[in-house]
Amino acid sequence: MWLLLDDDEAPLAECTDVDGLFADLPPRPRERFTLVGCAPEGALRERGRLGDLALTSPPSWFEFLGDVAVLAHRPSAAVPGTVDVDLDGFVHVYDRTDAVVRPGGVTEFVLEGGAGEAYGTCRDVVGVFREQAPPPVPRVRLRGCRPFAVGRRIRAEVHHIRADGSITRLVDATVSGTVESAQDDVVVASDPREPLPTGLLEILQQWYLGRPTERNLWAGYDRDLRHHWAGVALANPPGTPDRPPGATYDLDGRFVTDVEGFYCAIGEAVNGPGGYFGWNLDALDDCFGGNFGARPPFRLVWHDSAVAREHLVPGYDHRRLAPAVTFGYLLELLVAHRVDVELR
Repeated sequence: MWLLLDDDEAPLAECTDVDGLFADLPPRPRERFTLVGCAPEGALRERGRLGDLALTSPPSWFEFLGDVAVLAHRPSAAVPGTVDVDLDGFVHVYDRTDAVVRPGGVTEFVLEGGAGEAYGTCRDVVGVFREQAPPPVPRVRLRGCRPFAVGRRIRAEVHHIRADGSITRLVDATVSGTVESAQDDVVVASDPREPLPTGLLEILQQWYLGRPTERNLWAGYDRDLRHHWAGVALANPPGTPDRPPGATYDLDGRFVTDVEGFYCAIGEAVNGPGGYFGWNLDALDDCFGGNFGARPPFRLVWHDSAVAREHLVPGYDHRRLAPAVTFGYLLELLVAHRVDVELR
């Protein structure tokens, strides 16, 4: 069911199962931070929701905090004449186990909002910098594969073997670490990395016999699994050339209740069931350049567009740690790429 390829894309192992690759973690808890010796400006002077906060140190160092709330201000004992500002939110890391390294020689941090708003300066920050955390799942067990030498370091991209023997890469699926034992199964002491959600296994099962033949199989999933559905679609391109400019595509908007649903829906509008046409804004922009099934200018008939109009509204996106992608923004983006949108 699984094939592991090394960095040179050479087969490393074929396994019947990879225990520990999939696991459901609890939601990431909010973190506490303190801006020490702060001279706050703008919204940072008030308690309440702030949104995004960038810590910068010219010329090139920066770190982002997302979904930030200002909790309290108090006179700073470390830097008289300034205040310490207590915050909570999230460090914007790709993986929750990632380290955040303190820059050397910095005596002051410049504070900015997500849109570049000036929020003042601070002398130090507590709670942001940390060592790499241990892996949430400490060991991965490779079942039904040939043994490896104990102590060997491995790093492999995981591929899904389908019923017809074809293989497709599983996006963001990596087994890396040190072989700890190799008796009945191969046990790898994992490097720090978050596992993939178990719901992805159900998605892969729907692709096991080949590309889906029914639209909207993604519709019953939550936002995270809709994102992973689009990732599976990305790894399974239809292999057909772009339709010529001027073509018309029908987008089924009944289930576009979030931006992930939009990516799934436009993928199927362009490329049919299980189709891909972007899974984030940058990827969507790439798709408009061609080689993903459609080439602008083209016409997009957006059916049941009222669903997206109701749900894709201004605000803060707590999942993406960014301002929400709105219905209006998507329309502007489509028009900017020479897509003639008809709303129904």
